[in-house]
Amino acid sequence: MTDALLVSTALLWIVVAVLCLVVLALVRQIGLLHERIAPVGALLANPGLRIGEPAPVLTASDLDGRDVRIGGAASAGTVLFFLSPTCPVCKTLLPTVLRAAREETPPLRVVLASDGDLAEHRRFVAEHGLTDTTYVLSSALGMSYQVAKLPYAVLIDRGGILRAMGLVNTREHLESLFEAQRLGFASIQEYLSRGEHPAEVMENGGTA
Repeated sequence: MTDALLVSTALLWIVVAVLCLVVLALVRQIGLLHERIAPVGALLANPGLRIGEPAPVLTASDLDGRDVRIGGAASAGTVLFFLSPTCPVCKTLLPTVLRAAREETPPLRVVLASDGDLAEHRRFVAEHGLTDTTYVLSSALGMSYQVAKLPYAVLIDRGGILRAMGLVNTREHLESLFEAQRLGFASIQEYLSRGEHPAEVMENGGTA
């Protein structure tokens, strides 16, 4: 009886060990698959504006009524991030937006854009410590960039040229928007249509 128990226990441990190996193999394959299909550029929801062409030039008012010019030649590139105080994903991505802009070389200017009730936005700014970040309210701005869903991000270089834009509903989408600019892609659709892997693009000198 004791021998049978020992044998069954040993077999059970062997089965557990085999299952662990299978799980590790699956995890590795999932990691490779994720790397292969990782998006280069956020999802371009409305392709009406063309990457590589001048971005719309508008003047919007910040929360204190000061004019903020968006588009056109400037001393630094701009990250235009469309958000809403009631959008949970927007709140989650805000730290990543600010960090990514600071880490670019040279750093980018961040402009947070929305519309609606001024008091609500002021509460949002105070709650999230955004007093040092440019925050504008403008319905015309969202219409010019054809923003239909949030959060939405736009990258404009210092020459006023539209470099990347798209719906960014995850941190990976947002970070890939910056990668899209570096590698010369406009959106995830363009990346998929080219059929090129990011590593292949880098080997070719970072050009699309």
